Amino acid sequence: MPKPCDLQINIDGQQIFLLKEKVISKYCGGLKKLLNHQKRRCHVKELGIRINDFPGGPEGFELVSRFCYSNAKIQITVANVSLLHCCAVYLGMTEESFSNNLLQQTETFLERIYHWKWNDILASLKSCQLFYAYADGYGLLEKIISVLAKFVQNSDSNLLTSSPSASSSSSSPESSFAQRFSFSSKKTTPEKIKSSLPRKAWWFDDLATLPPKIIEKLFQTIGAYKADNKDLILTRFLLHYLKNIATQSKVVNCRNSNEYAALAETAAYGVISVGKEIFSCRGLLWVLRIVSKFGLSRDCRTELEKLIGGMLDQATLDDLLVSGHDMGVYYDVNLVIRLVRLFVDINGSDGLQKVKRVGRLIDTYLREISPDHNLKISKFLGVAECLPDTARDCYDGVYKAIDIYLEVEIV
Repeated sequence: MPKPCDLQINIDGQQIFLLKEKVISKYCGGLKKLLNHQKRRCHVKELGIRINDFPGGPEGFELVSRFCYSNAKIQITVANVSLLHCCAVYLGMTEESFSNNLLQQTETFLERIYHWKWNDILASLKSCQLFYAYADGYGLLEKIISVLAKFVQNSDSNLLTSSPSASSSSSSPESSFAQRFSFSSKKTTPEKIKSSLPRKAWWFDDLATLPPKIIEKLFQTIGAYKADNKDLILTRFLLHYLKNIATQSKVVNCRNSNEYAALAETAAYGVISVGKEIFSCRGLLWVLRIVSKFGLSRDCRTELEKLIGGMLDQATLDDLLVSGHDMGVYYDVNLVIRLVRLFVDINGSDGLQKVKRVGRLIDTYLREISPDHNLKISKFLGVAECLPDTARDCYDGVYKAIDIYLEVEIV
């Protein structure tokens, strides 16, 4: 009497499946070839194999087993189609093995993807997180993301369209997504965009639930990745996304996380592309603080700081009091020195009143940071000397700062 199970398959070292080889091999061409090779090599009747990095792990193989033991029948849904598709490709569940194969069934289901609802697209994208490499390598991720990209590319509307009053859960994302996902600056002025552009589109929070790899893939697909990002609303979404990540307690060290570095750079380039026409000096400094948490390339940081430096006369003391804890100091003095030097280089002698305004600001800043015990004398002098002589009518502010600094050092 034949044994009910003559095949053991260990999935990722987490779970062992006891199966009937004849049943599994009927639908899985790739697995059948592997088993035949194992038989010829080992000359055994009862087989045992281990599959590492299987799409979706034991959960994915469980679905495959159900399909095989149900005579090629399984309920395919938005929630599981991505996983089933990747499993089918991985195991070679094609027409070469069976006519009504799993790959064909998932592809048929995916043909209706452009009729999916907004929440269905999000659910399918989220499900790809656990088997991202397979979903990306098999072209599935790009297929799903292209649904979002299609809305963007076919949109002739701009961002000045009135935004929905209801939340995303009660609105109709499918019909209005394209009108708000990107914008065209044609026939609009920077002032009009700045005054009319909503700070937060209805879809921000929905997309913010997606993992960074999928967000990165989204921006690559729509051609708004890194230096190619010229879209203001997409940039604002990224800043919203990165801000949420930076404030989560579970993210211990964002700077060393390569997952978010490319997104931070994409956001920075988006800000650079619109510059001072949209963002104030305070807004740009806020952007710099956010994206710096995840690391920036030197060129990108230089361009962003150059933009801020040119507007430094609009800054206030609070704007300059940026933390530098990760560098062992309380204030990021190095940043302020760089910004002042950039301001002087950009404005030159033509902006004397602006230079004097910055001079008063820096003297106030110098007095503010003077009581800091961690402030080295070289940094103190660096701030005091970074301005040209024309920036000050007198040196009273500098003398007061020196008095405070010496008093603290002596004590």
